[in-house]
Amino acid sequence: MRRNRDIRSRSRSTSRSRDTRILRSPLRDAPPKPRYREREEEEEAAEQRRLEKKAREREAAYEERLKEWETRERQKAKEYKKIRDKLKRQEDEAFKEAKRMKQFLEDYDDEKHDHKFYKYGFSKFSC
Repeated sequence: MRRNRDIRSRSRSTSRSRDTRILRSPLRDAPPKPRYREREEEEEAAEQRRLEKKAREREAAYEERLKEWETRERQKAKEYKKIRDKLKRQEDEAFKEAKRMKQFLEDYDDEKHDHKFYKYGFSKFSC
């Protein structure tokens, strides 16, 4: 009976060891990394995080500058439009005034209109 029990216990232990070998990953079986390698990896990870943060900050700064620039461009476009509209109105008014003056001069008759537009007639100043 003693022998039977020994066989069973041995068979259990061998089956367990086989199971654990199957379940172990290659990374777990690898020898432990030296401390300097772990430190290098941590430094590399920290450097990577720092670079990613720096890139995010640059992107955010770029987006902010772009937003400000676009806002400025819209404001300048409005200002330029107002200036163009003002110049257009001035040109239109000048054109209308020129038309009125042209019509006035075409219709003007010295004999009829001088007494309307001049306070004193020419007869007082004639020599």
